[in-house]
Amino acid sequence: MTAPEKPDARSPASKAAKSYSRLTRPYALTGGRTEPTDTSLAIEALVENTDSGLRARDSLTFEKRDIIDLTTETLSVAEVAAHLQVPLGVARVLVGDLVEDGYVVIHKPAAPTRTGGQDPKLLQKVLDGLRSL
Repeated sequence: MTAPEKPDARSPASKAAKSYSRLTRPYALTGGRTEPTDTSLAIEALVENTDSGLRARDSLTFEKRDIIDLTTETLSVAEVAAHLQVPLGVARVLVGDLVEDGYVVIHKPAAPTRTGGQDPKLLQKVLDGLRSL
């Protein structure tokens, strides 16, 4: 049996795979806030960084910098939380802050279909992303 490959230490996902929860209490990462300013920010919403976010990257806190790095590929808020190993609420607050500053954009999930469910393509993308973790 071969040894598992080690992830590339230079990749954004590898850099972001730190457990902030072990180093810092969640309320410290969010300034004590438990909800993002936009309370409609869904965990399945897709997050993508902007040119402005890339330019501001070095001036951000390390958690927000890691979110900018992770979202060079579109990820859901839930995937961001999983990569950073933080609670979903913390990820929602941090992503919400980045949205307010114009450093990331949110692609909101499609409205429910006539059958009452979510868009199957979106759900498959979220599921594929979670499986890749």
